[in-house]
Amino acid sequence: MKIFKNSVCPHDCPSTCALEVEVLGNNRIGAVRGARDNSYTAGVICNKVARYAERIHHPDRLMHPLLRTGAKGSGQFRRITWDEALDRVAERFQAVAAEHGAEAVWPFFFAGTMGLVQRDGINRLRNVMGYSRQKMTICTTLPEIGWIAGVGQSRGLDPREMAKSDLIVIWGGNPVSTQVNVMTHVTRARKERGAKVVVVDPYRTPTAAVADIHIAPKPGTDGALACAMMHVAFRDGYADRAYMDRYTDMPRDLEAHLRTRGPEWASGITGLSVDCIEDFARLYGSAQRSFLRLGYGFARGRNGAANMHAVSCLPAVTGAWQHEGGGALWSNRGMYNWNRSLIEGLDAVKTNVRVLDMSRVGSVLTGDRSELGDGPQVHAMIIQNQNPLDVCPDSNRVRRGFGREDLFVVTHEQFMTETCRWSDIVLPATMFMEHDDLYQAGGHSHIQIGPKLIEPPGECRSNHEVIQALARRLGAVHPGFEMTAMEIVDATLRMSGRPDAATVLRERWVDVMPGFEEAHFLTGFPTRDKKFHFAPDWAALGPNHAMMPRLPDHMTVIDDVGPDRPFRLVTAPARSFLNTSFSEMPSGRKREGRPTVMIHPGDAAALGVADGDRVRLGNARGEVVLHARVVEGSQAGVLVAESVWPSGSFEGRIGINALTSDDPGPPAGGAVFHDTAVWVRAEAAAVRLAAE
Repeated sequence: MKIFKNSVCPHDCPSTCALEVEVLGNNRIGAVRGARDNSYTAGVICNKVARYAERIHHPDRLMHPLLRTGAKGSGQFRRITWDEALDRVAERFQAVAAEHGAEAVWPFFFAGTMGLVQRDGINRLRNVMGYSRQKMTICTTLPEIGWIAGVGQSRGLDPREMAKSDLIVIWGGNPVSTQVNVMTHVTRARKERGAKVVVVDPYRTPTAAVADIHIAPKPGTDGALACAMMHVAFRDGYADRAYMDRYTDMPRDLEAHLRTRGPEWASGITGLSVDCIEDFARLYGSAQRSFLRLGYGFARGRNGAANMHAVSCLPAVTGAWQHEGGGALWSNRGMYNWNRSLIEGLDAVKTNVRVLDMSRVGSVLTGDRSELGDGPQVHAMIIQNQNPLDVCPDSNRVRRGFGREDLFVVTHEQFMTETCRWSDIVLPATMFMEHDDLYQAGGHSHIQIGPKLIEPPGECRSNHEVIQALARRLGAVHPGFEMTAMEIVDATLRMSGRPDAATVLRERWVDVMPGFEEAHFLTGFPTRDKKFHFAPDWAALGPNHAMMPRLPDHMTVIDDVGPDRPFRLVTAPARSFLNTSFSEMPSGRKREGRPTVMIHPGDAAALGVADGDRVRLGNARGEVVLHARVVEGSQAGVLVAESVWPSGSFEGRIGINALTSDDPGPPAGGAVFHDTAVWVRAEAAAVRLAAE
C-alpha cells in the first residue's frame, strides 16, 4: 500500500502547491502529486515538482562540507568536518568585524526556498550581529511598487474567481510554464462560461499558444498599451464614471491626460497595429467580468513600476472590481500580516546599519560607493537560497567581485552551483521534505506547513540548523536561536493571530482569503483616502521618484535600441528550470536541449542565420554564445533567451546575465532583466540542432 503524506512546494513560484508525497521509507520518496482537495492546487502540479524524486535523490547532491583548495572558480575542494567548517566561518566573520566593522559582513539570500523559517532566518543572525542589511530587489520590487502605487497593498482578487470570468487577460506571465494552476481555473472559465483568454507578452509563450488572442507588444511598452485601452474606454463609453467618482482619486484628470494617448500614439510605441489595439480595448471594455492576471515579466524593466501601475488602472476605469470574476491580481502576499519578530529577529534591527542592494551585488563587491556609502567594503558573505554568480545581473562584474582574494564566502547549497565554485567553504543543504517550514502564497490565500518527511542524505543540514550553529559560535543571543524550526512555526502562527501548528497540520491548510467586498475593495482601497490612485504618491514609494509620471503613461527610460545595439533581449523563464533550480535534472536538460535565443524569421534572414546556428550576442557588459531558434510569435527586433541556464552550459562559462544590467529601476530599485539592448552576430561555424 502506497503511503502519501502532506507537504508544500517551496519553490519560487506563486502557486505554493499543496502536495501529497509518496514516502517509501526513512530516507526516500516516490511519486509527488498535487492535493486534489485543495481548491487552488486542485490536484495539478508542474512537471518539475512531479519529478522531484529525480532531484532529491540526485547523485550530484552535496553531501559533506568542503574547503576550497584551488583557485577561486576552479571547483577544487576537499572534504572537512562540520565543526571545522563552522569554526572557520565564525573565526573569519569575527576577524573581519574586528578589522573592518560588522557591516563588512553581508549575509546574502533569496527565494531558493519560500518557507518563512528556513528562508528568512538568516536575517535573525544579520540583525543580532549588526551585519549589513539586504535590499530585496531581485524579483518583485518593481511590480510590487507599481501595484501598491494604485491599489495600496499587495493583494487583489481570489484567483479561483477566474472560473467566474468572461474574459481573462494574462499580462506579462506564462503560467503554462511557471504557474500551471492558473490554467486549471482558466480551463473552468472556458468550459463553463465560454470565457475568452488573451495573453499579452512580447513572444509566443506556451501560454500564448493556447490563448484565443496573443498581443505581442515591444518589451517595455505595456504602459502605452494600457493608456490607449483606457483612452478607448473613455471615448467609447466603457468607462464607469460612477464607480470612478466613488472609488478613484482623479478620474477627470486622467481622462484629460489620455486624450492624446490613443491607439495611433500607442501603435508607434508598441509596434502593434491600431486595429489590434482598438479590438483589444473594446473586448476588455465590454466585459464586466474581466480578470487581469498580472505577472512579473512586463515589470522587469527600467519603467516596470510605471507599467505595472498603468495596467493596474484598467479595472478601476471600467469598474470591473464590482463584479465577481472582475478586477485584477498581481499577488496576495500582503494579506497575511505575519509577526516576523521571532523568525527574523526584528526586535534586534539596528536601523543605522546600511542596506545593500542584492541586485547590485557586482557593484557592491567591486567597490561602487553609490552602494557602499561611507561604510567598509564587504569582506565576508554567507549565502543561502541564492546563486548570484548565475542569477544576478551583470554577471561578469559579479564574477570580478567574487574573485577578490580579500573576500571570504561560505555558501550553503544543495548542488555545486557556480557560486559554490567561487566560494571558500561549501556546506550541504537539505531540501524541503527534509526539514520543517511554514508557507504563505502570493498566487492564492492558503497558509500551509511543510513537515519533515524523510531524513536528509549524508551530512546535509537545514538553513535553520546552520544559522543556529553559527550563532552559538559568534555569541549571538536571541530566542529564535534556541528553538526548533517547528517551535518557531508554531510561535509565529500564534503571534500572528492564526491557528497553531497542530491545527494547521491537522487541517492541512488555512484559507485566509477575505470576503467578496473586501477582496474587491468595495469597502475602499487600502490607501490613505480609501481610493484607487491614478496619481500615485511616488515620493512615498522610493527615493528616485522625480522621473515617475504623475498619471499613467509610457515612461521613456528603457535601454532602447540604436545602430550599435539594434535588438531588445528578454531573458524569460524556461519551462523546465526555475532560475537555476531544477537545471541539474537530466529530464529538464533533455527537454530544454541547450541555451538558445529565439529570433524573428526576418531578422534571421537579414543576419544570415538558420535554426541551430551559433550566434554571439553582446553589449558593453559582455558577450554570450547561444544557438539560434528561428520562430514566429514576436516582433522583429525582439530576441528571447529562455533561462536561467547555469554558466557551465555556455562557452567560456559566461551565462546570459553577462548581458543584463544592474541599473536600479525607479523609484526604489529593482532588477531590469528584460530591459537589455544587444547586437547579434552570426558565428562562422554553424552547428545544426540534431533534431531539426
